[in-house]
Amino acid sequence: MPTLTPMGFTPDEIAEVVGIYASNPEYCRGSGEYDPERIAPEQVEADLREEAGGDGGHVLLARDAGGRAVGLVCLLDRHPKDGYPWIGLLIVHGGRRRRGVGRLLVAAVEERFRRQGRDGLRIAVLENNPSASAFWSSLGWREIDRRRDIQLGRPCIVMHKPLA
Repeated sequence: MPTLTPMGFTPDEIAEVVGIYASNPEYCRGSGEYDPERIAPEQVEADLREEAGGDGGHVLLARDAGGRAVGLVCLLDRHPKDGYPWIGLLIVHGGRRRRGVGRLLVAAVEERFRRQGRDGLRIAVLENNPSASAFWSSLGWREIDRRRDIQLGRPCIVMHKPLA
């Protein structure tokens, strides 16, 4: 199982995250946040520091048994509007997709919040990413709302998973 550890924002870690993003060009294009051909490490670092800098924000790097970065997870302990914990981003290295890594990462995140006594978890999936919606649905998440994201106004599907 991959291990999740807090990012220290070292240059090597930022380079690993750039590699994760670059290995997912369709996600980069669909999200509109990064040009997969020119991902600026400075922008990645600034974006991740913003995620981690908020109250209850966490940026975790997923590593395999050999220490290679295989994914990235951004979490928010408590959303200011609904009180639920949220997954802000879960992305698996393109070379590791469809091998169960994403499922293991989701299970680890769910267990993290279950141990904290939380009864549910939420995520917003971009509407233009039907494979992500299918992935989350296959893990028992259900759609509860549709709205635009706060950051860029993109149409999203809000999904919820009970943890009890």
